[in-house]
Amino acid sequence: MEFGIFTEFSRRADMTQTLAFDEAMAEVTSAEALGYDTVWLAEIHFQRDRSVLASPLVIAAAIAAATRRIKIGLAVQILPLAHPLHLAEDVATVDQLSHGRLDFGVGRSGLPDHYRGYNVPYAESRERFLETLAILRRAWTHERFSWSGKYYQFDDVCVMPKPYQKPHPPIRIAATTDETYALVGKLGLPIFLAVRTTPIAHLQKCISSYHAAWREAGHPGRGDVTLIVPVYVAEKAQAARDEPRDSMMFFLHSIGEMLATGTTERAADGQRLLNISYDDVLKELAVYGTPDVVADRLIELRETLDYSSLALWMNSGGQVPHERVMRSMRVFAERVIPKLT
Repeated sequence: MEFGIFTEFSRRADMTQTLAFDEAMAEVTSAEALGYDTVWLAEIHFQRDRSVLASPLVIAAAIAAATRRIKIGLAVQILPLAHPLHLAEDVATVDQLSHGRLDFGVGRSGLPDHYRGYNVPYAESRERFLETLAILRRAWTHERFSWSGKYYQFDDVCVMPKPYQKPHPPIRIAATTDETYALVGKLGLPIFLAVRTTPIAHLQKCISSYHAAWREAGHPGRGDVTLIVPVYVAEKAQAARDEPRDSMMFFLHSIGEMLATGTTERAADGQRLLNISYDDVLKELAVYGTPDVVADRLIELRETLDYSSLALWMNSGGQVPHERVMRSMRVFAERVIPKLT
């Protein structure tokens, strides 16, 4: 069982961008000191009062320089928005600088605003994702190669450097739509399950399709699952319930507005998030409580979702004060992890 911290490098409206970077880096270095295995980095664009984490690979390089042991994961790099050769070079560079501590999570993102800002049609996201992923693997495993695809054409290119890890850093795909779970299983790759906006009950159905597609494709063993889940721990039950409330509801309402006004298949999800109650959030979208309560709930989820590693989002919505986030991280490390291992 591995335990990681998921971070968006959150920025509240009342804080400077510099402070946002400083607080998030302090949380990263504290995660290593507390014994966490991985820090997971989001990629977020054009959301001024949410995040400064637009360049996760730049941040990953900074983390590699500031730490010695902790793994650095991307959760996730939005493949359709990146040039595949440039991305292949950057990923390999960070993997070299970190001496193989990079875990390469990838996805399409369910937020059309990311695509509108880059003038990339969201309707092309799936095709662009699959083509970019194929190019990345070719670039890392071939000395020279050519490519003729729908979106990219290259003639006899040599991508340097090659990754430290062979054949390349672990690739893990995030799923946000029902059909993606089966696709990832068919590809035989590890998967991210994200509780952040998808109810736990729905994830139970989705993960079954992932494992079924894995078996049908003839892949050996069982697919590896990382669960991204909002977690907040406090010594008192009331504090664990109340302290993250406004931040979590801020996140859900802001994401709900973006999805509800978009043209994707997730518009209904947006409306659901706009109308959700906090009691329903606590049942289906978060694990908040005292150390014993959080440990029991995560053990229960391990039985139903069959995850092998956790990515804990301690500041869902980014509005929880820095000192409380640090306290929750410490209490989880000291009081919850021993119950799960």
